[in-house]
Amino acid sequence: MPGAKTAVAWLASVAPDPESCRRDWERDPSGVAVLPAGKAWDVLILPSRLGYPTLDVLSRVLDQPGPVLADFGDARTGFFVPAGTAARWLGTGIRTAGLGTWIVVPHPGGLSSGGTRWLIPPDGTGTLTDPSLLELAMHEAAAALAVEENGG
Repeated sequence: MPGAKTAVAWLASVAPDPESCRRDWERDPSGVAVLPAGKAWDVLILPSRLGYPTLDVLSRVLDQPGPVLADFGDARTGFFVPAGTAARWLGTGIRTAGLGTWIVVPHPGGLSSGGTRWLIPPDGTGTLTDPSLLELAMHEAAAALAVEENGG
């Protein structure tokens, strides 16, 4: 799958030893890598109760959102955004992973095992989600959830 090879190279490029990371994934496509955020991308981590509806909104307005992870039994959803976003993010209840943090990342071919999987795998081109669009999508999703909770 050529897209997965390109995505592996893109993800591995931020590893301390990109070649070793790439080789490890080639040997075990069901494995994960622990990669540093803040180099090529940051991750905004939403509780999945908000993350999934946010992804639905984004998918309606964008042809290709950036990569999105689900982890820990689908408790959290992580949106890959441009590096530097985490340092500027002020949203309540949203965790951030930026410079100085590390993320568990499964192989982009979708053969992940354990608690982390791709909802939208990276395409290898470096596509990331625009944080302004992500914020608007979160507001729309939160408003829809509030209406739902209030029976309206």
